[in-house]
Amino acid sequence: QVTLVESGGGAVQAGGSLSLSCTASRYTFSAFSIGYMGWFRQAPGKEREFVAATAWNGSPYYADSVKDRFTISRNNAKNTVYLQMSSLKPEDTAVYYCTAGGLGYNFPKRSSDFGSWGQGTQVTVSS
Repeated sequence: QVTLVESGGGAVQAGGSLSLSCTASRYTFSAFSIGYMGWFRQAPGKEREFVAATAWNGSPYYADSVKDRFTISRNNAKNTVYLQMSSLKPEDTAVYYCTAGGLGYNFPKRSSDFGSWGQGTQVTVSS
C-alpha cells in the first residue's frame, strides 16, 4: 500500500471546471510498483464508482459518463496523478477518491482491484 494525498476539488456551477491532484508517498520508488493510479467517486446513497485511471506508462481509460469531459494524466517523476474536469454537471457531485494499485489486472475498474485510497475530496456542481 502507498499513502495518497489529494488536493483540489470544491464547488462550481454547471459547465465549469475543476482539477484534482493526488500524490503517492515519497517512500514509493517507482511508478511501476505503484501500478495504476486513478479516481473513483461516491455520491450520497450511491456506491463508489470508477471515474478514470491511468496505467504506470500513462495510458488512460475512463468511465463512459466522463469520457470527453475529464482528462487524467500522470507525472511519474512526482508520483502524482491529475484529473482535469470540465463541462461539469450536477450529477458529477460526489466525494472523489484517489486510488492506486490494480497490479495484475488489465485496466481495472472495480474498487476491490485497488489497494490504496486517499481520504477523499468533495466536488459539488450546482445547477
